[in-house]
Amino acid sequence: MKRIFLLLLTVFFTVSGFSQYVSKITLVGNGQVGVISIGLDEKVEIYLTKDGNISKWGYDKFIGYQENYSGMLEPYVGRTEYYSPLDDESVRGKVKYIGKTLITYYLSYENEMLKGKIKSIGSINFDYYLSYEDAAYQGLIKTLGQNNLTWYASYENEALRGKLKTVGPTALTYYNSFEDKAYRGKIKSIDRYSITYYSSVEQYSGSMKTGMQLLNANGIKYFVGNY
Repeated sequence: MKRIFLLLLTVFFTVSGFSQYVSKITLVGNGQVGVISIGLDEKVEIYLTKDGNISKWGYDKFIGYQENYSGMLEPYVGRTEYYSPLDDESVRGKVKYIGKTLITYYLSYENEMLKGKIKSIGSINFDYYLSYEDAAYQGLIKTLGQNNLTWYASYENEALRGKLKTVGPTALTYYNSFEDKAYRGKIKSIDRYSITYYSSVEQYSGSMKTGMQLLNANGIKYFVGNY
């Protein structure tokens, strides 16, 4: 019985520890990161900007049925707690708990560039590029849980600068500024998946021609928007 109890306890903590996950990375039409989605328990999603701020969060009624292409979230009716006026100035009024998930932020006495940014969502920790690093990605997310994120630097082609380059083992490439104006700057490949677009002289100019709008690379979903 003791062994069974210990096994159940281990399973419980394992499941609890991995109840947050990187749900999806959305790339908008120009190739920039629009949203980084973090999934929680109870079909809750947190939408983050690439510099580590919450843009919105709520209940995603589509989970388990179909993909939420609209990005619309409904109000979450479970437990919600916010940081109080007595807490550090960088976190006052920000959401602290969504359900049983604790959200922490970098405080006012920490690095100037980090103040108020997400530090952790449950078991997912965040780190960022600082002010002494390349201007194209200063302040952007550097680590997202177990994934290291890199971004194209300011010395690279102008259509690539500041765009997401790698997520862990997944590489992202883009059409550079010398390509057709209809798709320059757009995403060209994610991992082994290639994407092409209609040219400026074709009907549906700039729209996706071949490739998948929604794909999974190394355990993370990517959604490629046309706009």
